[in-house]
Amino acid sequence: MPIMDEQHRALFFTEARTHRHWLEKPIDDPLLKELYELLRLPPTSANCQPARFVFVKSQAAKERLKPALSPGNVEKTMKAPVTVILAYDTEFYFRLTELASPQIAENVRNSPPEKRTQMAYQSGTLQGAYLILAARGLGLDCGPLGGFDNALVDQEFFPDGKWKSNFLINLGYGDAAKLHPRQVRLEFEEACRIE
Repeated sequence: MPIMDEQHRALFFTEARTHRHWLEKPIDDPLLKELYELLRLPPTSANCQPARFVFVKSQAAKERLKPALSPGNVEKTMKAPVTVILAYDTEFYFRLTELASPQIAENVRNSPPEKRTQMAYQSGTLQGAYLILAARGLGLDCGPLGGFDNALVDQEFFPDGKWKSNFLINLGYGDAAKLHPRQVRLEFEEACRIE
């Protein structure tokens, strides 16, 4: 028997949409903190929690982000109440003794740098997906996007080089009147195999 009822399926999946147009309604800081409290709970590899979140909210911070945006993403990002820079910490493994165990921490520290980067990128991306679901559960709409210059964002927001940007997520209250029809999704037979 499914645990998720139709109302929750709609909230998180069937009726949830990617938004590009935003109502002029701010997001208060306590809601952003509540969002983080939820998104930090689901699993990551060895509980490594490598994602780092910069909530770009002020006009000054938006102006710093603007030069890195692809032309098609400027207006929707500048008008979003908050844009999250989803990044990953390249030195995440220094916290693994506390977050996992000393043995796991040592194993990850001694692994090749490209393995650590892969771990950070994969688990950090998962945490970005958790952010989207948590935001929807809190009544926010999302507009994830990848059309930006990562190097410019990293230079502007992470000059010490320890955090690396992955993707952006615009957050706010979407203008449902400006949604276009949902684009085609692949069918099970096109995207899946059962072996």
